[in-house]
Amino acid sequence: MSDIILKVENISKQYRLGLVGTGTLSHDLKRWFYKVRGKEDPYLKIGDTNDRSKAAESDYVWAIKDINFEVKRGEVLGIIGKNGAGKSTLLKILSRVTSPTTGEIKTKGRIASLLEVGTGFHPELTGKENIYLNGAILGMTKAEIKAKEQEIIEFSGCQRYIDTPVKRYSSGMRVRLAFAVAAFLEPDILVVDEVLAVGDAEFQKKAIGKMQDISKGDGRTVLFVSHNMAAVQDLCSRVIVLEFGKTVFNGETQGGIDYYLNNNQVSKGFFEFNKKLNVFKANFNRFEILDTSGDISSRFNSGEGMIFRSIIEVNQELRNPIFSLRISDVNNISVTVWRSNDYINQPIIKNLNDNFIIEIETQNLFLLDSTYKISMSLLDGKELLDYADKFISFEVLPGKPNDSFKSITKKTGYNGLIFSEGKWNVITQNL
Repeated sequence: MSDIILKVENISKQYRLGLVGTGTLSHDLKRWFYKVRGKEDPYLKIGDTNDRSKAAESDYVWAIKDINFEVKRGEVLGIIGKNGAGKSTLLKILSRVTSPTTGEIKTKGRIASLLEVGTGFHPELTGKENIYLNGAILGMTKAEIKAKEQEIIEFSGCQRYIDTPVKRYSSGMRVRLAFAVAAFLEPDILVVDEVLAVGDAEFQKKAIGKMQDISKGDGRTVLFVSHNMAAVQDLCSRVIVLEFGKTVFNGETQGGIDYYLNNNQVSKGFFEFNKKLNVFKANFNRFEILDTSGDISSRFNSGEGMIFRSIIEVNQELRNPIFSLRISDVNNISVTVWRSNDYINQPIIKNLNDNFIIEIETQNLFLLDSTYKISMSLLDGKELLDYADKFISFEVLPGKPNDSFKSITKKTGYNGLIFSEGKWNVITQNL
């Protein structure tokens, strides 16, 4: 019990939709009347679940509801969930930015929070003056802040602008300085919301390294909210998953990430096309993404083999059919493409007059963790028969290059972003 530095008991937060506070004098008076009589707030018995995608049926909503957990000294706790799940509300309560509607929080030591870009900074003060202002807010003495001043400035990388008012800083510079202040002024609990995404890749790496040092080296506690599952996997020793304001998972990191991803799939791994009433010679009928076991899936580890399969409906004879498949990233940049006539400069199939399946079987598909979209086209010679643009998505989970990737790069000398050996298959029987 002595190792417990933070204990959250039945924390809930209720908001009135569309208005500040209760919104009406009658509601305020009713709450006061119930309180002086020693009775429960009447509005705690009502309120919708925090599902932002549905229309409200009540004037009240529970941003978070009955949250319970404990955090030990030196632990890094990840808090993950979809947008609107209640993560930021929970952190604001823990940081005492707002108070809970019900429940209790017990802490030992000082809490420093980094919830938004430039949290606690005064825009008219210089970077150096804001270091002292933030330190004072955290309860540090001037001597304690001065002892850490140079380390903070060096870590932030804002030496040139440290005597310039913060209002002239970019959002990335503000995050750098704010994180450096929060990390180096030695709080017992460091609360970090999704602000590191504003910083560049070099700073994100430094910040994650610093948080690891804080927890492992100094034995301090970190609460970390992020949508970057790779960062959560590397940094956190335990994970809480929030959904509609409630805790749905509390346990080891990989299990929490798997739970979150499995309940937020971008697609089911297959797509049924609308019937085109025999307008074209041939058209797409169905598309499937399969793993190497032949099971339909929409989630893969980087480096895993994948099978992209399309069922083609043929209405007239195809003399020279050519199929292509393209993978694009979230920025709509093409990352890899396969064409059925790429390797031998000839179509792999000729003179088809019946439905068929065409698939590309990848041996190793090394992609960065992200969501990817698939486009494909079907031609007969130079005649375009059917085209589907970014019609289905799949996810690649965070991971690191494995031995297979290392052997391929050593053997081929390939050092690019994407490498995949592809094998085309055509199935024309029993459709």
